Amino acid sequence: MLQVLGEPRSACDGVSRREAIRVGGLSLFGGVSLPTFLHASNSRPQTLPQKAKSVVLINLFGGPPHMDMFDLKPNAPANVRGEMKPISSAVPGLPICDLMPGIAGLMDSATLIRTYSHRYNSHNPYNVLTGFDGGNDRENYFAKRTDHPSMGSICQYLDIGPTDVPRYVLMPAFPGYAQALRRAGPYGGYLGSRYDPLFTVCSPTWDRKGKGDYDPVMAKGQPLLPSLDELPAVTASRLDRRRDLLSQFDTRLGGLESSGAVDSMSQFQKQVFGLLTSPKTRAAFDISRESKVVRQRYGDNLWGNSTLVARRLVEAGSTFVTVNWEAKRGSHWDLHGNTFGMLRGHLPILDAMVTSLVEDLKSRGLFDQTLVVVMGEMGRTPRINAKSGRDHWPQCGFSLLFGGGTRRGCVVGRTDDQAAYPVERPVSAGDMVATIYQLLGVDPMMTVNDLTGRPVRIAHGGEPVFEAIA
Repeated sequence: MLQVLGEPRSACDGVSRREAIRVGGLSLFGGVSLPTFLHASNSRPQTLPQKAKSVVLINLFGGPPHMDMFDLKPNAPANVRGEMKPISSAVPGLPICDLMPGIAGLMDSATLIRTYSHRYNSHNPYNVLTGFDGGNDRENYFAKRTDHPSMGSICQYLDIGPTDVPRYVLMPAFPGYAQALRRAGPYGGYLGSRYDPLFTVCSPTWDRKGKGDYDPVMAKGQPLLPSLDELPAVTASRLDRRRDLLSQFDTRLGGLESSGAVDSMSQFQKQVFGLLTSPKTRAAFDISRESKVVRQRYGDNLWGNSTLVARRLVEAGSTFVTVNWEAKRGSHWDLHGNTFGMLRGHLPILDAMVTSLVEDLKSRGLFDQTLVVVMGEMGRTPRINAKSGRDHWPQCGFSLLFGGGTRRGCVVGRTDDQAAYPVERPVSAGDMVATIYQLLGVDPMMTVNDLTGRPVRIAHGGEPVFEAIA
């Protein structure tokens, strides 16, 4: 299997690799879990009109500061309002941070939820991807078999989307890869590993050597297709940089076919092999087919390239694609220190990739059928700490939605004068997930059975935010 390279590192929450190992029993998540993906049960009908055929979810791992991006409070005390400056957006009376001019020009095509609020103070996408926030940090931190299934897993369970491309993809690697652990959130959980996503792999480099955890370095590289579970091991370094990935894969594929390795696979494994080696899948990951102008517009970095691949996967027919912005040290959103310096590095990258994605979806006629979601697992504290940072704050955050049947130029919710708490229309993790299900045509009140046979609602009691739906 391809190995993810990088420096294992504890996140700010202090979870070590030893604790991850102690959880035990995660062999179903080892390496690439896709080979159970096609092992689907009978098709299960959708029950609602489908507005969105595809979802691209950009997860800002660590918790982006809502009051510095989309809910600025210029009249708050200096130790709250920070250094970011507002600019006017395409929606009158809706200023956003001046480091996101492209997104500002698209706000008349967006719904902004300012009051995303929950109880789950932990660094993983469990609440974002499942809607569940009723556990505790330690119990629900690591991926395990008893977890609730993610939205992408439910889409696979319901047999939504074509079968000739991966339906559910997470890039550039599994959540937690930068700390050498597997965080809860994107998996099939008690539905089974057959509904896990296709995790791409990456071996990022950096534009410069950073000076610590809060020095905004840029991650370079792109998401790559993984090897199959049954194929001989190969490290990322062996995908030598002298030739591109696809030409190597062609050679590797020919060797496997001639060696009879494919003949020895089960019928199911052959289906997976066919999925990953199909021209349609490989073409979606081949961003060399894009012009240099387009690649530069998205950004010559890991996040821009991942977003470009996400657009190409949507064009190919994938149902649920997640871009998880997470890497070691200064390429994350856990901004306990140097928040404003980090934002000056991160926000132009985010602005370029989101703007390019939305504009391309519009120009290709895919905007109305593709839901784009930008959010993180929590917000940040209103009060600035002694390190010029902001700490964890699940009490309030944001979610930005484009396309896929959402309203245009809409703002949901209002916060207090320091952006600390919702004062109008709080939106829970379950509500956010229920909204995405509603747009996909999946009844958020639907239940699936956990390992004990107990029926569990897929949105965990959340209700759609109908104010956000056109």
